[in-house]
Amino acid sequence: MPTKDVLTKADLAELRRSALGTANPLGVAADLAEAVEQGRLEDPDDAGDALTLAAEIAEIRARPEAALRYAEQALAAYQSGDDPRAGFARALRARALFRAGGRDDEAMAELTALRPLLLTQPDAPAYVSAALDVGGRSATAETWLSEAVDSLLSERATAASGPASTAIDPVVDLGPPDAPGVAFFLLQQRHRVRRNLNLPHDRQDDLADRLETQLVRRAGERRDAESDLLFWPRAEFDRLLAEHAALSEVYGSDWDAHRARLEKELVRLRGAGQAGLAVFRATVDGLNAFAGRRDGDPADAAVRAGYAAEVQALPSARIAWPPERNDACWCGSGLKYKKDCLPRSRS
Repeated sequence: MPTKDVLTKADLAELRRSALGTANPLGVAADLAEAVEQGRLEDPDDAGDALTLAAEIAEIRARPEAALRYAEQALAAYQSGDDPRAGFARALRARALFRAGGRDDEAMAELTALRPLLLTQPDAPAYVSAALDVGGRSATAETWLSEAVDSLLSERATAASGPASTAIDPVVDLGPPDAPGVAFFLLQQRHRVRRNLNLPHDRQDDLADRLETQLVRRAGERRDAESDLLFWPRAEFDRLLAEHAALSEVYGSDWDAHRARLEKELVRLRGAGQAGLAVFRATVDGLNAFAGRRDGDPADAAVRAGYAAEVQALPSARIAWPPERNDACWCGSGLKYKKDCLPRSRS
C-alpha cells in the first residue's frame, strides 16, 4: 500500500492494523518514511503519525537503529513538542535506545521527561511502562505509576472534600464506559505491572478491580452486546466461533454476516444523527483474558459489554467509519469500500 501515489488517513489506519502481518514489515516502514520525505501524504499533518508507525514496526522487528531514526524523524515532524501524539514517539525512541545498548541513560532521560504525562494522558501509563519494561526497569515503572496514582487521588480527594481527606475510597472520575478517565487507565496499568512483578495485592489494586467492575456494570446498562461495534477480523472471527459457538447469534453466523451487521448498525447510527463513528478491533485473547479477570464466561452479555468498553477506550483499536468509497474497506479485506462492505448495508 505505501507505494500508492498519495497516502490517506484511511491508508495509514489500514497499515496500522495490517503492516506486521505483511511479508515485509520493515519494507512497509521504509516506504512510509519515503512517502513522508516525498510529500505523498494527503494530509501533511500525518507525517509524525506515519513516521511513528514506521518506528513502531522497526522496534517490534528488533531493528533499533531504524526505529531510532524513524522516531527522531517523527518528533521533528510534529509541529510542537507539546503535541500529545509525540509522547508515543518519544517512548519508542527510548525503547530503541535501550535496545541499541550502552544508551540507557539517554533512554531514561527521555522517559523521565514523559513522566508528567502519566497524570494527563490516558495512553501514557501503557507506553511509558512498556518502554521501561524493555529496559529491564519494571520496578521503576511500578514506582512511577504508584506515585502518579497517589498524586492524582490526593488531588481529587482534596478537591472533593478539602485537605486531609480520610475517605476509605478515593475520589475517582471513572468517566463514561466508552472513554474512561485518566485515573482508570493509570490504576489498571499499575495493577498489570504489579501482577507481572508478583507483588502482593494492595489497596490500590483493590480499587482497580472495583473500577473495572463498575465499568462492566455501566457498560452493560448503556448498551446491549449486539450494538457494541466490536469488529472481529477474519482469523479472529473464525477462532471466536470455534471457541464460543453461541456467539454466532450475537456477531453473525459467518464473517460476511458479521460485517453486514456492523455496516447496517453504523448506517442506522449515522441516520440517527451520530457523528465520529467507528468500529473497534477485538481479539479472542483479549475477550478471554477479560472474562478470566472477571471470573466470567466470554459468552455472558455483561462480560462482553465490559470487554467492549475496554476495547473502545484504546485509540489503537479504533477504525474510523466510513472510509471514502474508493479507499480501502474498513474490514481489512484489501478491497475498496464500494466493492466490499458499503453494499452490505443494503443486503
